[in-house]
Amino acid sequence: MLGGTEFVGRAVAEAAVARGWEVTVFHRGRNRPPCGVRSLHGDRTAPDGLAALAADPGGWDAVVDTWSAAPRAVLAAARLLRGRAARYVYVSSRSVYRWPWPSLGGDGSAGALVEGAFADAGQTEYAQDKRGGELAAVEDFGEEGSLLVRAGLILGPHENVGRLPWWLTRIARGGPVLAPGPRELPVQFIDARDLAGWLLGAVERGLSGPYDLIGPPGHSTMGELLDLCVRVTGADAELRWTAPEAILAAGIEPWTQLPVWTPPDSELHDCAHRTDVSRALATGLVCRPPARTVADTWRWLTQIGGAAPLRPDRTAPGLDPRVEAKVLAEAGGARPSAVDGAAGGVPGTTPQEAASDD
Repeated sequence: MLGGTEFVGRAVAEAAVARGWEVTVFHRGRNRPPCGVRSLHGDRTAPDGLAALAADPGGWDAVVDTWSAAPRAVLAAARLLRGRAARYVYVSSRSVYRWPWPSLGGDGSAGALVEGAFADAGQTEYAQDKRGGELAAVEDFGEEGSLLVRAGLILGPHENVGRLPWWLTRIARGGPVLAPGPRELPVQFIDARDLAGWLLGAVERGLSGPYDLIGPPGHSTMGELLDLCVRVTGADAELRWTAPEAILAAGIEPWTQLPVWTPPDSELHDCAHRTDVSRALATGLVCRPPARTVADTWRWLTQIGGAAPLRPDRTAPGLDPRVEAKVLAEAGGARPSAVDGAAGGVPGTTPQEAASDD
């Protein structure tokens, strides 16, 4: 496991240990690795940063890499591990598709890909970096020896992007909450632990090539997601459902200032929340109920004192309280939501950036 101490990488390492696998985690030592792993230290951005990995005599059935900066770091690791590992799994992103990303109605893995990506490149834009990482994995392990996991929106415990943690902490403060409508708006996401479970199963099956990975269409709704946040926090919060037109007219950015939310019937919504994941479902993807993702994330958040970690290369999501108050005041007598839990069935600052944040 290259990384393995934060969010997606941690979920993969923990899931592998739980399966009884022997897990080696190569990381910088900034965070404590999961229990039960063997730990190697190194910084892939530093000269000779792979020395500890190069000196290790071990061999592996699979390497899992979540790197999202300069592709040349993936290339260096893949070259080093070629011949010592049977398969290279690269956790990529749906951002590698040319905008607008493919959605329902076809096999998403066949979509047109971004241009200007190179396996030996330095860091540029997120989409090109992720595509360059894919190219690096394939260059050294071949198409049959590499698995490219093109993830969509990832939530769950240890999230270091701040989307679900922002909603939880905002709702925990109580009072009127700007809830972006409509409440029945379908949303797609995947719990990092379910991503890990599918990934490890894919290794066992010997899968290769690209797979789009996110929960199935309609996995949840904005209403269910926010109702669950109210329920698990126990907050005295009123969800005031506000029309998309009012939110957009106020200059509020979908996805970033109101995490997860995208305007209905928009290109952004189709790209973020209407992904065809039929291939992943056919190869073992199982997603836990949204209630478990929300409850477990809140439990983790309270255990660490309520302040979620944030990756230094990501802009913190969320809405300024003054903007929220202004929009709520202008909305006037918007009807609060009933908190019954029965509702309903991408990173950086632009929607073209990743829905996948590893």
